[in-house]
Amino acid sequence: MKTATLPSLRVEPELRQAAESVLVAGESLSGFVELAVRMQIRQRQTQQAFIARGLAARDSARASGEYFSVETVLGELDTLLTQKAE
Repeated sequence: MKTATLPSLRVEPELRQAAESVLVAGESLSGFVELAVRMQIRQRQTQQAFIARGLAARDSARASGEYFSVETVLGELDTLLTQKAE
């Protein structure tokens, strides 16, 4: 399988030094940057999915006319947290 490259990135020397200062033993700067890109992709995908679910829930509530009060939802969440803590 062929591999691809990410574009070359010019940064201020302070940013490079900061990145290098947090590398763990055996970790390369390239590996650190790749991991950072992967984590940011995952975070943005998760955020996009969260927003999509929220918009779908909004549309469903509008279509059905069924809404729940903040107090009801928070009460149910508190119950779930209490059950998980036990």
